[in-house]
Amino acid sequence: MADRDRTVWQAGALLLCYPDRRLRELLPLLRDATAGIAPLARFVATLGATPLAALQSSYVDTFDFRKRCCLYLTWYSDGDTRRRGGSLAALNRRYAAHGFAVAAGELPDFLPAVCEFAAHAPEGVGRELLVEHRAGLALLRLALTDAGSPYADVLTALCDTLPGEQPADRAAALALARTGPPTETVGIDLPLQPYQRGT
Repeated sequence: MADRDRTVWQAGALLLCYPDRRLRELLPLLRDATAGIAPLARFVATLGATPLAALQSSYVDTFDFRKRCCLYLTWYSDGDTRRRGGSLAALNRRYAAHGFAVAAGELPDFLPAVCEFAAHAPEGVGRELLVEHRAGLALLRLALTDAGSPYADVLTALCDTLPGEQPADRAAALALARTGPPTETVGIDLPLQPYQRGT
């Protein structure tokens, strides 16, 4: 089960990034790796059947223009508050403790980065991090499902790797996140780059 979960997390790290030609080149590998994981296999099939320009447009529409479909996990627990800065710093320290680093300018709570870390971190460490963000993952899964987005399949596969019961609906996920995303803003503004392992 651990190997299968790592496959899900590594696939999530790739599939939740902006789709580009490199992702298209990886489709044969992704098909093989996800063949026994129904939600991911379904999503990879959709990728293969959709022109790249349409994939890119869909990605931007889904994740850049829908506030509820945020790929930054601390947004669900901290919102744009001062508290979020502390959460991001703690994530960076956690990565560093295991020899990982986020690419310059990227935020450490970017879900593909979290998935990449989970896939390569020591046994139990990545799962623990994902469990801590269960509420955010559930809220994102529900938002993508409500939007009719095929990306909901990727979140379903990720959520299925976590132990225990998943929040059944938005109210339960919000309760898990306590008060949901706060609304105070402080202007965290960093450019975005892909995640990469530290040296």
